[in-house]
Amino acid sequence: MNKFFYLASQSPRRKEILDQLRAPYQLLKLVEGPNSAADFDETPLKNENPVDYVRRAAFVKADAGWKYLVRHDLEQAPVLAIDTTVTVNNNILGKPEDATHARVMLRRLSGRSHQVLTAVTMKFGDTVVRELSTTDVKMKKLEDNEIEAYIGTGEPFGKAGGYGIQGIASIFISHIAGSYSGVVGLPIYETSELIKKFGFSLL
Repeated sequence: MNKFFYLASQSPRRKEILDQLRAPYQLLKLVEGPNSAADFDETPLKNENPVDYVRRAAFVKADAGWKYLVRHDLEQAPVLAIDTTVTVNNNILGKPEDATHARVMLRRLSGRSHQVLTAVTMKFGDTVVRELSTTDVKMKKLEDNEIEAYIGTGEPFGKAGGYGIQGIASIFISHIAGSYSGVVGLPIYETSELIKKFGFSLL
């Protein structure tokens, strides 16, 4: 029986949620990118649909985390990995590259509904368990000055879809159906059910 699991994520939001739940985890600092020095690459494949992408990306991170443990001769324990993506009309909206990209994303989300998909994967050796959270989010019609002011806060950067529901962007969200924590980046229910299968309990 493992006393802890590894978290293969640098997201402060995910760490904050796990800390609030008093989850027994240790952080794995993996490097993401398309180059050979990176531990994994989460670039979407050509014509990859959002569900397949987010599931694959979470698995790639978990697999990279497990290989990291083996390569560095660390204590072996389950590796938890998560990926979140925003999708509109079956198109993936990743993290904005700059202000222009963030502006385009926010205009696409303005006044319409979109989906936030968060895949959760845990890997221990050859055992892999996966969960998927799907949440419908409605954003109000945004005025140009609101978009510019929001971009000016710096909050859109580093976030799928160019917004953070747990931050200032919460004033733009008129409706949500599904997992709020899943939109933040870690669906609590799905994650708790998943880690139970590896012998962990949050109570």
